[in-house]
Parts: sequence; C-alpha cells; structure tokens
Amino acid sequence: MNYKLTQSNYRHLVVGTETKIPIKNGQYISAINFDNAASTPPFVSVMEEINNFSKMYSSIHRGTGYKSKLSSQLFEDARSIILKFVNADPRNDTVIYVKNTTEAINKLSYRLWDGNKKSVILSTWMEHHSNDLPWRNKFQVDYVQTDSLGKLSLENLEYKLNKHKGNVKLVTVTGASNVTGYVNPIHKIAELAHRYQAKILVDGAQLVPHNAVNMKPKNPLQHIDYLVFSAHKMYAPFGIGVLIGPQETFTRGISEFVGGGTAETVTHDWVVWENPPHKEEAGSPNVMGVVALVAAIKTLTALGMRNIDHYENELTNYANMKLSSIPGITLYSHTAQGEPRIGVIPFNIKGIDHEQVATILSNEAGIAVRTGCFCTQPYIQQLLSISPKQMEFYKNNEKAPRPGVVRVSFGLYNDFSEINVLTHLLERIIKHPKTYIN
Repeated sequence: MNYKLTQSNYRHLVVGTETKIPIKNGQYISAINFDNAASTPPFVSVMEEINNFSKMYSSIHRGTGYKSKLSSQLFEDARSIILKFVNADPRNDTVIYVKNTTEAINKLSYRLWDGNKKSVILSTWMEHHSNDLPWRNKFQVDYVQTDSLGKLSLENLEYKLNKHKGNVKLVTVTGASNVTGYVNPIHKIAELAHRYQAKILVDGAQLVPHNAVNMKPKNPLQHIDYLVFSAHKMYAPFGIGVLIGPQETFTRGISEFVGGGTAETVTHDWVVWENPPHKEEAGSPNVMGVVALVAAIKTLTALGMRNIDHYENELTNYANMKLSSIPGITLYSHTAQGEPRIGVIPFNIKGIDHEQVATILSNEAGIAVRTGCFCTQPYIQQLLSISPKQMEFYKNNEKAPRPGVVRVSFGLYNDFSEINVLTHLLERIIKHPKTYIN
C-alpha cells in the first residue's frame, strides 16, 4: 500500500476543499470533512454545469419556447445516461425522478402493495430506517439476521425465503452499510431471491457513489430488479434521487402522488393517466437536480469507479490501521484484506460519550464527523449489544443520552494527511482527557 500520498489527486475536483473555518482558539484552519456518508460537497463540474445551464433553464414538457424545449430534451435524455451508469436494461427499465432515496423507497412500497396481507418483505438488521419503515404499514416485514460482526447472513436469508413459502414479494437490502461500510454481495442475494420467486431492491445510497454497480450481469438470475440512490451523496447536492425498475411495475395502478404532469386527459368523471415514468412524477420537475446528477455521473465515469474504489480503500485501510493501534478505541467494523467495503468506519472512545468526541474534533481541529445511530437504530443496538430491556429505559426516559458511535466516512477528495490529523488528536484526547472535557 502507498500511504505517502498526502493530498488526493481528486481534491481539486471538489468545491470547498481548502475552505478555512474557525476553531475554538480563534484560529482559522482548513476544514476536514469526514461526514461524506451523510452528504458530499459538489463537484466543480457540477457547479459549472448548473451555472452554464441556468441561462437556458425553463419549464419543461409543455412549453413551446426554445429554452423549454432544450430543458425538456435534457431532462428526458438524462434517463438514458443514468440507466447506462448502472448498466440497467434500457428496453425494460425506467428511471423515475424523486427527491432522494427515502422518497424512492416509499414510492416503491406503495406501487408494490396489492392488498395481499400474506405478502412478505424481507428487510435486514443492517438497514437504514428508510428501507424498513416504509414497508411496515403495508406488508408483513421480516428481518434477515447479521452475524456477530454485523455482516449479513446469507444462510439466514435463504432460511427466511424458505420459511415464508413463496410469499416473499421483495428482498430489500442495502448495497453498502452507512454504519459499518460493509458491502453486501447483491448479486448472490439477487440469485437467492429469484430462486424463490421474489424480487430484489438494492438501496444504493451508499454504494453507487463509491463502487461500480451492474444491474444486468451475464447471469440473468443475478439481475437487480430495483435500484435507488441519491445525488446528494455523489457530489450533486441539488435535491434529486432516482428509482430504477421495470416499467411494468408502474404501468398498473395510480401513483401515491398525483397532479400536474401525471395525467393525459382529465374530466370530472374520469382520468387517463400518463405512461410511466411521467405518471409517477407529479408537479414541476427538479430540472436543475437532474442537470447536477448527470454532471456528477459524467465526472465519476471519467475518473473510473474502480479507481475511486481503489483509492478510497487505501484511505480506509490506512485509517483502520491507525485507529486500531490507539489504546482505548473500539472499532465496530471488521473486514479481511481484500474484502469489499466502502470508506465508513464506526468507533468509540472508552469512557467518553460519542457526541462529546465529535464536539472536540470539531472545536480543536475543524474535523466534521457524524455521531449517533445514523437512522439505523436496530443495527447500532446490535453492534453495541444493547438489549430490548435496555431500550425500554430510553423509551421511558426521553432526555437520557442516547447510545451511539462516532462515524468517519471518506470521499474521493480526502487524503492521508487528514487522517493523520484525526488520529493524532484522538491520541491526545485519550492521553489527556481532562484537557478537552469540561
């Protein structure tokens, strides 16, 4: 491994990487952002494209002016670019624009609901709340277990598929955990699901910005039926996300949101709905968001997803090596050499609350991290060995400090020197806690 690269070769491609911010002693230093799993800053190319296109921006689909026609063309052509980016099937799949991954999963939950009370959704113990809660009020939900390290159990997945005797409508799984960084074997999971006549949804919010995703591999059993992801985690924070899936899913029935743009003909007695994807996209579309997403996809493609994955893996391995050598730090994700993962590392310092650690890092060195449960409370409870009885205490004591962990998460613009700043400060905090804790 080459850990001598003090600055990322991609750093100049991202806005704000050298921004100076104030710290506790009044000095201004370069901000260090290790909170990329939440949102990433924009690419320079994204901002340039937004500024360039803004001169031609106009309302789409129904306008006859030149700018409107141009905006409409860009908006529709973007669907093909998105499909190609994840190797979806352009003959059968469609791209539906939404605000984010959460909205995409909610939308799919409504569109898959057919009133069959026996239908089962198989979620997992490692899912974000957005890939758990939307299913609960419509389907029977069961959860695939994780092992002692928090990794998904394929054996338990097959057991659950067999247990529910053909009633599993969908296996819904994160492509990569926003807590531990584990990358799930989505094609093996797809093959298992399809062998039991179920479909698969991959929550790609964390996976798509960091790894190449292939919805249509050579083995047809391993294809991905549905994929969702958000642009704000892939250097295009302008409020757009996508739901990709078979067009036939959205041909039947009515969207949960209807209004402008969703109907072809309307009287007070009947409605002829538009064909998908337009029947699913009510209201004025987020054209600027689509412009930003396409610009980000073009930049990521030009850089090469394998190159990005390789560099971020080096960052993660280096950070893991440094953190694991510091007495008093507990790491909650464990991968063997060569095992796939993304740049997310959860940890705690013995005897110091996770929120306090984050505050110190920000105040002393301008380091941004995330703490808490990251909208994955059952998973965190399992990783921290918190029992259901203990959770009852928090239910009945709303003001009690909540359990959680500190999470560092990398983007392609982070570098090894920033990790050194983090680990040196963590060493000082552990050696001299009274200096930093009031």
